[in-house]
Parts: sequence; C-alpha cells; structure tokens
Amino acid sequence: MTTRDNTPRIIRVGDVVIPAGMRKRADLPVAQLPTQNQVSIPIEVVNGVEPGPRLWVNAAIHGDEINGVEIVRELLAELDPQKLRGTVFAVPIVNVFGFVYESRYLPDRRDLNRSFPGSARGSLAARLAHLFMTEIVDQCTHGLDLHTGSNERTNLPHIRADLGDEETRRCAEAFAAPVMIDSQGPRGSLRRAVRKRDKPILVFEGGEPRRFNADVVEVGLAGTLRLMEALGMCEHPDTELDYEPRESKRRTWLRAKRAGILRLQKSSGDFVKKGECIGTIGDAFDAVSGKVKASFDGLIISHVNNPLVHQGDAVIHLAALE
Repeated sequence: MTTRDNTPRIIRVGDVVIPAGMRKRADLPVAQLPTQNQVSIPIEVVNGVEPGPRLWVNAAIHGDEINGVEIVRELLAELDPQKLRGTVFAVPIVNVFGFVYESRYLPDRRDLNRSFPGSARGSLAARLAHLFMTEIVDQCTHGLDLHTGSNERTNLPHIRADLGDEETRRCAEAFAAPVMIDSQGPRGSLRRAVRKRDKPILVFEGGEPRRFNADVVEVGLAGTLRLMEALGMCEHPDTELDYEPRESKRRTWLRAKRAGILRLQKSSGDFVKKGECIGTIGDAFDAVSGKVKASFDGLIISHVNNPLVHQGDAVIHLAALE
C-alpha cells in the first residue's frame, strides 16, 4: 500500500514487517563467526500512523564511538508511532564487531566508513556497507550519522554536511548544533555515498570515544528532535539554545612540531586569536621546548586528550567561523 507521496505504509527490514502505527525490532544478519554464531545489526523501526519522510538515525559505524548509541536509545523513548508522521529507522550499532571489541575497525582492520557504498561480494566491510545501503538507506529520504572524536580526541558537538545542497542546509540549520561545517565527506564514507544518491545526510560529531558524554547526548537528542520537527515528522517544544550556532567553511589541524608532553591551555569550544598560544610541549620537568599557536582566528572543535605527543601529531582542530 502506497500513498500519493510514495511513502510505503508497510515497512520491511529483513524478514520483519512493520505496519503503519507500529514499532518493531529486527536483526539484519551480517556474517557468521568462526564458531558459526550469527552476527546481526540490531534495528528498531517506528512506522508512524501518518505518511511522511523516512529518516534513518545510525550510530557506531566506528565501533568505539558510542555517544550516538545513547542518543538513539533516548530518541526511541521519545517516539510514539501514533503521533509520528513518516518512519524512523533507528540503528544504534552498525559496526557490531567494533562495538564488542571497543575498536574503530572491523576484524579485517578495515574502516567501515571508508567502504561505502560497498559490495555484496567484497570484503566484510564492503558487504556490511552494501547491506546497510540496500536495507536502510534505499528505503529512506533523509539520514543522520552519529559519531564522536577518534584516537583519544574530544570533539565539540558539530554537524558536517554538504551545505551547498538546499535541503541538506535546511536540515543542518534545523538541527542547530554549535557549529555546522561545509564538507563533502571523505571517499568511501557513508556521507559521500548517500549524497551520490541525492539524499540529504547530516553527520553529527561530539564527545570522545568509549564514553557517554551526557552534555553531548543532550545536544544530539535535542538536535535530532528539531530536525524531525523541521521535516514535519513530529512536534518538538521550543527550547532556548545557550549558544549561537555558527558556520565554518575552513578548518585546519594544528600539529606538534616536536615530541614531548603536551600541556593544553585551551580545549574544544574555546575561541582563539591568530598567534595565541594554545598549549606548550615540554618534558617531565616542565621545560618548554615548543608552543602550539593558532594559525588564524577561530573556534577549537577538537582536541587531543593524551598529553604524550610525537612530532607531527594532530593536537588541535581549529575552525574559522563565518
């Protein structure tokens, strides 16, 4: 059964059928372990009683980036299919292997977010990517991909998206993260693969790996509900932001010019001026052998947590603001 806006009123994920006005969980088989146990992607579909957009929200494409897992859980607690227009595909853990082993990667050491759109006959990463594209992305009109910082870094909550696309920009502005960054996404990323299919997708970054950061989860949940309201899927009470959303089209990583112990004086969320000292690199006796200075006026959107650095390590991600 299909409405005039081409929204299927019956959703199918794998072998599970979800009628309008219902919510169900499904498991998408991915692969077998050497023990012959089946590994599956857990999914919950909330199919609204009224037709509307079809939004997927996924997390843990990188298995150690888990703030999104909690955002998805709290989002599902907010949704009532009897009050929902359209459908939400909630996929809290895409990279099940990485999630279990607290790793960014799959067992074959491939990065899933460099493997899209994938292939049904390729590597484990390629097969998983292909499965996600065919079972989830192809059924949806909009997407939200939830990430955190990687490699012991903390990210300020922000959105990355192709802001040159009108509908994508509208969605990013509705989400209203502290910063939205105009970015195409790296080759092989879910974001780039989805944009090639001419569908709007936002990437939300916030917090650090292997942790639940309550403040980031709060920003991510509120932004997701604002996005859904902008899409006409639900109503969300107006909440006053305690920050002014900004836009950035230029970013750079500030790198350690020498090895040593990094002592940061600034962190994610801080504004800095060109030439300002952000941190020093020294030794165990506090002797300073180098400084990390801002290369332009901007906002710090990511900082490294590990104070032990090698020459060339990325330590601060700085964004110029519009």
